[in-house]
Amino acid sequence: MKDFTKELNFKTSRSSGAGGQNVNKVETSVTVTWKVDDSEFFNERQKSLIREKLKNRINLEGFLFLSVSESRTQFQNKKIAIEKILDLVDKSLFIPKFRAKTKPTRSSVEKRIQQKKQNSDKKENRRFKF
Repeated sequence: MKDFTKELNFKTSRSSGAGGQNVNKVETSVTVTWKVDDSEFFNERQKSLIREKLKNRINLEGFLFLSVSESRTQFQNKKIAIEKILDLVDKSLFIPKFRAKTKPTRSSVEKRIQQKKQNSDKKENRRFKF
């Protein structure tokens, strides 16, 4: 996991929702922005992967946005936001291993059919015969 926290910009605002006086006067909500294209920590291939996988979170100017207002303190929200954005980018860089589709072998198909036949015969023998 690359630590690109030096490239992150933070903006605070008042949280929405219930909370009374604390919500009304303290700016605890934190919005993190990160310009993907200007990053010095990632190469072009990694940047294109990030842009592709996080395209719903990146705006037209190329900024990745993330807002956090989970905690009552600005410091906690900033820590949570950093963790979340690092995790998001780390997951977007993951490339799943290629898995080639395979056909079942002839013997496994025959074995399955044989098993079905045995089961069918077993149930047929349970039936009441006149």
